[in-house]
Amino acid sequence: MLKIGVIGAGHLGKIHIRLLKEIPAYELIGFFDTDKETAEKVSAEFNVPYISDTTELIRRVDVIDIVTPTLSHFEYAVKALNSGKHIFIEKPISNTLAEAEEIIRLANQHQLKVQIGHVERFNPAFIAARSFIHDPMFIEAHRLAEFNPRGTDVPVVLDLMIHDIDVILSIVKSKVSHISTSGVSIISDTPDIANARIEFENGCVVNLTASRISMKNMRKARIFQNDSYVSVDFLKKKAEVISMHDTKEKENPFALIIDPGNGKQKKTIEFNNPVVQESNAIKEELISFAHCINNNTTPIVSAEDGYYALKIAKQIMETMNQQNIIQ
Repeated sequence: MLKIGVIGAGHLGKIHIRLLKEIPAYELIGFFDTDKETAEKVSAEFNVPYISDTTELIRRVDVIDIVTPTLSHFEYAVKALNSGKHIFIEKPISNTLAEAEEIIRLANQHQLKVQIGHVERFNPAFIAARSFIHDPMFIEAHRLAEFNPRGTDVPVVLDLMIHDIDVILSIVKSKVSHISTSGVSIISDTPDIANARIEFENGCVVNLTASRISMKNMRKARIFQNDSYVSVDFLKKKAEVISMHDTKEKENPFALIIDPGNGKQKKTIEFNNPVVQESNAIKEELISFAHCINNNTTPIVSAEDGYYALKIAKQIMETMNQQNIIQ
């Protein structure tokens, strides 16, 4: 059993604390938060010790779960790694690429595991659809959220779009060749709605839209490839696959068949709704981290993955800056 401590007991931190108590692979030793009043309430609610000194908390555990605002990720990550502890860090990995590089360097130096909380990789709808995705050539993703003042201190690219950036980088096996962007600031100092067109060296084109001022929530990706279309609804936990193959001589009489004419091969359209296994994505990512530590394997979302997602997110924001979109 891995002894684990949580740093950060805000909205997401409380979720981590609750779930860690349910995972047999972990023994939750305690947590730290800079707000003592909040910490005492959380301690009473979940019956978990509040440890007021991070040095003491780190000393007593094998793993540190960092669920704090992005600006403090680096400070706690370095402290934990230099103390010989594995770390789970909520997304994004850090505030700057230089910080992310240092986290990776320290993890390699001390031979420690680092996993980043890009939770959509563990979304059951994405997991159900993953095996159907191969060589995508066009992807469109929308991540729209109703207004919540809690998130306006973070650019929408780092708050929302980075989820889809990580998912895209996990399925498009090619380097980014060009990025173009647009964005509008409505209620905050940075864009509240942003769009990015990402082109890859292999010809794949990705169109990402993120908004935090929408009338309804949406988290959906549509993936197009040579022989099929894959739809993933991250919010409703649904997946759909529409594929096409050459029509067989003895085809199902109820099959949908397309005749392109000009003597070309007829095509049969198949509809498939992959079975989506009900699960809690945050719980699954924490379980997977314990598994990789215990079995000395690479985390499903590694520190390097977190670095590349942050790199693309920063490039998107820099492109917006260059276009004078950010006032």
